[in-house]
Amino acid sequence: MITSSLPSVTGVILAGGKARRMGGEDKGLLSYKHKPLISYVINILESQVDQLVINANRNIDSYQAFEYPVIADSLDNFCGPLAGMLSAMQAVDTDYILTAPCDSPSISPQLRQRMMETLLVEQADLAVAHDGERLQPVFNLIPCRLKNELEDYLEQGGRKIDLWLAQYKMAVVDFSDQPETFLNFNHPEDVSNHQPKLHSPIPLIGFAAFSGTGKTTLLQQLIPALKAKGLEVAVIKHAHHNFDIDIPGKDSYEIRQAGAQQTLVASSRLMALMEVQPADLADPCLSDLIPRLDTSKLDVILVEGFKHETIPKIELYRPTLGKPLLHPHDNNIIAIATDEPFKTATTIEQLDLNQVDAIADYIQLFIDNWTA
Repeated sequence: MITSSLPSVTGVILAGGKARRMGGEDKGLLSYKHKPLISYVINILESQVDQLVINANRNIDSYQAFEYPVIADSLDNFCGPLAGMLSAMQAVDTDYILTAPCDSPSISPQLRQRMMETLLVEQADLAVAHDGERLQPVFNLIPCRLKNELEDYLEQGGRKIDLWLAQYKMAVVDFSDQPETFLNFNHPEDVSNHQPKLHSPIPLIGFAAFSGTGKTTLLQQLIPALKAKGLEVAVIKHAHHNFDIDIPGKDSYEIRQAGAQQTLVASSRLMALMEVQPADLADPCLSDLIPRLDTSKLDVILVEGFKHETIPKIELYRPTLGKPLLHPHDNNIIAIATDEPFKTATTIEQLDLNQVDAIADYIQLFIDNWTA
């Protein structure tokens, strides 16, 4: 939690709805990448506020397991997000509440800062986030002094959050540079199908192919060609779950086998971090791996595997293997490297798989266009 000379703020995670479009399932407890949705909101919001509470009307024990106060609606019959906001305002002693829904796993790390700064500069009563296209009224900063007015509104049958907010001088807070932070899930399939938007500070290009096509062989030839151009290269490679880079009998291996969660081995030339992951953890996403690289020292990241990631890719294709093209079913493929030219219904660029320098030239052009 933070302390500040600014007005005090309680973070309120709204998890009190019926979730009808979710088939009645409790949104905040739905599993997303092997963790409850609400855990992502907690992780981002807790460091921005002076205290944190959860508004929930069902599965109270499950929400209490997160070890934050759980506040149920003070009004009956699930009166919507305003009822959750009112209940929080009645229960806390801070100057403001900062609200966010339980099903938005990517909320902005600048949520409180921007909301409070805009409110104070504009001398407004309350602040509401705007994603560049529309208001996001469940992301708001409301002074607790308005709790009596909100209670009157609800007791008179008011339910629409937009109408209540519009009664006051409202600071509209610009998050048009972070529209993805308002992503939320309304249907069960949204959770299972969602592909997080990937942000990479430097050019990133993947190599896609069926096993046995020669992805690793190409990389072994391509990296020296890129290095000859003065480019610093990193590679992220997907591996099977049971791979090991350490050798039994070595001190680092024995230390890890003894139970060390992370083992960092370093010398003047090399550094390696071995981290033991939970057995039930899903395959890692590139968005989790890229921050582990020191991208300030790199010009490009080459990616082998991770075929489901939405990144630019070069497909490796050898017609003699009898495998189908990936290109028609993956719109992220920007070129095909093949050892035998072929006719295709599209105008996608073909590269000679045996001309490594030409592929390196293509990647150099890709990097130049990325940074242009």
